[in-house]
Amino acid sequence: MKESIQKLTPYVPEKPLATLKSELGLDRLVRLSANENPYGTSPKVALAVKNWDFNQSNRYPDGDATALRQAIATQQQVDPAQLVFSVGLDEMIVMVSRTFLAPGDQVLVSAPTFSEYGLHAEIEGARLVSVPTLANDHVDFQALAQKLTPAVKMVWLCNPNNPTGTVETLVDLEAFVQQVPAETMVLIDEAYLDFVPNAAAVSALQLPRRYPNVVVMRTFSKAYGLANFRVGYAVFSKRYAPIMQSVRLPYNLNSLTQVAALAAVQDQAFVHQTVAKNAAERDNWQQFFQAQGIQADESAANFIFFHYPQADQLADYLLHHGYSLRTGLRPDWLRLTIGTAADGAQLRALIKAYAE
Repeated sequence: MKESIQKLTPYVPEKPLATLKSELGLDRLVRLSANENPYGTSPKVALAVKNWDFNQSNRYPDGDATALRQAIATQQQVDPAQLVFSVGLDEMIVMVSRTFLAPGDQVLVSAPTFSEYGLHAEIEGARLVSVPTLANDHVDFQALAQKLTPAVKMVWLCNPNNPTGTVETLVDLEAFVQQVPAETMVLIDEAYLDFVPNAAAVSALQLPRRYPNVVVMRTFSKAYGLANFRVGYAVFSKRYAPIMQSVRLPYNLNSLTQVAALAAVQDQAFVHQTVAKNAAERDNWQQFFQAQGIQADESAANFIFFHYPQADQLADYLLHHGYSLRTGLRPDWLRLTIGTAADGAQLRALIKAYAE
């Protein structure tokens, strides 16, 4: 066994809601800790899945995801050959780490950020180099650039960033990319990009055309409400896309996943409604935190990161009143997934009651 594997601290996924409800003795538990879509999934997805020909169950799926590939390429205005699909973005993180990292390499991140970047760096025997965010939790691009050395083979930028929700401009992203050596990969994770106001102006999806070392990643787990189907993709330069296709498992996206994702792409009305409702409720939360004097990062995503003294005690109180929030990301900070308006009103009342 690899020594790096023996030393791992595993990523701990969310407990199933039914299990947690049973343990707590609750009739209702709302999970606001996993950044899931509280509005469900497009009804067109369910219809497409039900209409799939189950007589094809004994056949392997389309290994190229041809229909889905063309739909996304058209939607995002990228060359279909640039797209590489994965089982959620988790598999993409595994694939790029396996491909571009060797023992002794360094991986650069702005901290705090998604922990799986560091986890898979460790698995490959690489070392994580963390640069703290600025006081407002935006990326400190100047400090990141100062950490670039020949040992750094990969830089992760989550935009909007998980857990802070802060978003960086495309101008700032590209200015940083221009400082990165061509042999160092820059991975831009846009899992939450759909929730950003004027998202198209922020997205880096076109950068791989101009910078071969840039990779931009998207997922269907958030705004599209397909977390259970596990489908993500990345846009690579034409230099690296064929290499990644050889690394990818040949049938990683099953047929039902492809059918569901294609139906989701074709129902942009559902996505727009989700984004609009999230934006309205996000504003309610920002106003609430400001009125209560609670420090919170300015979020452009479907979650908010906020500071609260003895945050774990607040989280436990809310959990026993039917709402689970994400703990353990920074001392005395909590990450709150933005839920429905009704749940938001109830949760804000609980936080006010706890403070009193």
